[in-house]
Amino acid sequence: MKKKKFLAVTLATCLVVSMLAGCGNSGGDSASTGGTSTATDTASDSGASGGSDSAAPSGDTAAAASLDSLPAIGEGQIVASPDFYAATDLSKPYTVNMYLIGDTPNDWDKVLGMVNDYLKPYNTELAVTFMSWSDYQTMYSLVLAGGEQVDLIFTAPWCYMYTEAAKGSFYELTDDFIATYMPLANKYQDKDSWSETTLSGKTVAVPSNVAAAMGKIVAIRQDLADKHGISELKTWDDYMNFMVTMGEKETPESGIYGLASSVDNNELWDVYRQQFDTFLALDSDYFDMIYSWDGDLPKADEITTSYETEWFRNYAKDMKTLADAGCWSRSALTNTVTDDDAFGALQGASIAWNGSVITYVKQAEQSDGVKCALYDLTTDHLVGCEAFSNNDMAIAAGSKNPERAAMVLDLIKFDTYLNRLLILGVEGEHYSIDADGYYTELDKSSDFAAYAISASWAIKNSDLHEDGADPRMQAISDGWASRVENNPTITFVFDTTPVDSYVAAVKVVLNDYVPMLELGLVDDVDKTLDEMIQKCYDSGLQEVKDEFTKQYEAWYATR
Repeated sequence: MKKKKFLAVTLATCLVVSMLAGCGNSGGDSASTGGTSTATDTASDSGASGGSDSAAPSGDTAAAASLDSLPAIGEGQIVASPDFYAATDLSKPYTVNMYLIGDTPNDWDKVLGMVNDYLKPYNTELAVTFMSWSDYQTMYSLVLAGGEQVDLIFTAPWCYMYTEAAKGSFYELTDDFIATYMPLANKYQDKDSWSETTLSGKTVAVPSNVAAAMGKIVAIRQDLADKHGISELKTWDDYMNFMVTMGEKETPESGIYGLASSVDNNELWDVYRQQFDTFLALDSDYFDMIYSWDGDLPKADEITTSYETEWFRNYAKDMKTLADAGCWSRSALTNTVTDDDAFGALQGASIAWNGSVITYVKQAEQSDGVKCALYDLTTDHLVGCEAFSNNDMAIAAGSKNPERAAMVLDLIKFDTYLNRLLILGVEGEHYSIDADGYYTELDKSSDFAAYAISASWAIKNSDLHEDGADPRMQAISDGWASRVENNPTITFVFDTTPVDSYVAAVKVVLNDYVPMLELGLVDDVDKTLDEMIQKCYDSGLQEVKDEFTKQYEAWYATR
């Protein structure tokens, strides 16, 4: 098989935007508490100010539009019309309930009010509930299984998409349903993207419309590094030295941890494994199947669970070294403040993630004397391409009106005005934008930052680019351009239905052990890891691997 190089043109147009999108921790993050927001009656004069392109189009303009006359994405304003949804019964008012993960922006009620003003001709309102980072792991399945009325919900491979799809929690999106009730998605959604949210022949969610570079990097307090004679980081060993130095010299003096870890160190694991050119053939909570990419589609026997590799064993040993050096709190397993928020609040000296680290770097640098730096520790290795399916929106199987939910999803994903409202906020207040789609965040962006809500990650297209991106991040992204590779297994989806009980049992074991191994909070890494692996096999791991191999080989034969 020939390796597939990601198109440079796509990288150039999508890179900065995609880096700001969420890429979830397999174990989930914890953060400050979110909340619940519902539709508000915001006056129409609260509409966007700053440019005619940002203002809500008039009813006459919308009515005059036709699907055939709409421009391509990025080539003009896409203005929807109730006429597009003739098959949807709009005669009675309906409130679409959407559930998102993450925290509520300060100006959320204002933005939502403007969304609902725009939806009035559709006789529809949108109500939104945010499940905070600290709560979503507990709430997510309960919301879908309980008595809550859910119409739309954010999902992802890292956010229970496979688990909930296997339970039948999501409404099936057939070709006919999409063509009838989601005309904009039918026209604009990348045709290759649908396969990434199709499980056992059923499409269960609408994926993002962007696939771009998603390398993992570290951000550090460079002022603290300089203080202790560390000028720059080039390799993983350099990072280890920085961390040990922080733990042994800085933390006792200032109380600042090398990494203010929370729950696990899963993002740091992603940084570490980039040294070995790895991809995941299965990314499902902590249940990951991994392989080293050599340019060819891997065979089934080249794929194994992450925790059975020497890569993870050595990583866990490094984590114990750091834990023993005092690089994070001994209560990190139960911390309720993310390492990212802690970095921004000057409680941590480093974080690991994708380009989103720049948000927390800017927060930290608001304090006098703080200087940060971003480092790619694996400059000689591949950079993974974010999958379309890394962030998705699904219609809940229990929706009382899936057609209306589909319409709202269609609108927020492709109608330019609504799409920009939910991604960037209010033009002239939270951001400004030029005719080519380059936006600049304004002073009030702290109240509604670009890509602040999880829905924005799922509804992003390729028409927005940050103007004047931070040069530190731009330098890293420029270095990625020649190294970006598609994960060739991305369209393989493991249907766990035949082994659901085994998968559930194995995940219980992994949830018990992986976080403490990733945090080095064990007495003996080898003994603890071997114990975990044995318990996984006792819980049915071999049966799961056999089923995985069976399905993968059948898929492989069609390539």
